[in-house]
Amino acid sequence: MKVSIITIVYNNCSCIVDCLHSVQNQTYKNIEHIVIDGGSTDGTQQQIEAHCRCVSYYKSERDAGLYDALNKGILHATGDIVGVMHSDDLFYEPNTVQKIVDAFEKSNADIVYANGLYIDRNNPQKITRVYAAKPFRSRYLSYGWVPLHTTMYARRELFLKYGMYETQFDIAGDYEITLRWLTNKDIKTCYLNSNVVKMRMGGKSTSVNLQKKKSGEDLVIINKYKLNGFFTLAFKIGRKIPQYLVPRILNNSEEHLQTIMFYPRGKFYQLRDRFHAFRTGENKKMIDN
Repeated sequence: MKVSIITIVYNNCSCIVDCLHSVQNQTYKNIEHIVIDGGSTDGTQQQIEAHCRCVSYYKSERDAGLYDALNKGILHATGDIVGVMHSDDLFYEPNTVQKIVDAFEKSNADIVYANGLYIDRNNPQKITRVYAAKPFRSRYLSYGWVPLHTTMYARRELFLKYGMYETQFDIAGDYEITLRWLTNKDIKTCYLNSNVVKMRMGGKSTSVNLQKKKSGEDLVIINKYKLNGFFTLAFKIGRKIPQYLVPRILNNSEEHLQTIMFYPRGKFYQLRDRFHAFRTGENKKMIDN
């Protein structure tokens, strides 16, 4: 099974080499790494060219935004499976891709998703946010839940059948395509209960200055897929709070990752599911259980 990893980059000279090495150092070797540069002027191009042995396909030209760049990468992908690794990101461990491939082979799913971590931009050992997932249920979408996009790996045929990233969105196109997939009952998902990515804080979607714009785009997408409007948006924003609190409570330490990974299946989510059951008249059944 061939895996295509797509990395888009613009003026990120300080991190791109770490990203390239992270892909190159995977134990699973049937990987093509596609790098799309937006015409960087800070030396990023020179860094990529100096490590060209790590890259299967490389193109540098101006684009119409990050989703246009991702679409360019997808068009050049030849793998069975496609995933996104931003230029700030690192795989969690050397056998991460092997775990993802194993999950596809065991489940025969169309999409495999997992857990991810956000790390300090200058100190990759410092965890700043924990984004753990869980087995998918359609009702979760109304509460603003989706997997972290860079933990999602999809069969390439999904892009061919259901379309590429929508380029009218500047920052929330990954949310749109995730809802497009997860609201489609013909698409089978598989949850891999493992950390697969470390994302440096400070990327486009993690910048405080762009959160207002992101929320506006999120609301448009929420309404497009007929979720619960501001209710869904509020839950989507609010669920970030425990994601930031957990690493602070656990002193930002990777030795507590097992605790971190299982946190989302704790009391907070039990209470939320009971609230959902109350609204849908299923509370007696849940209480009895």
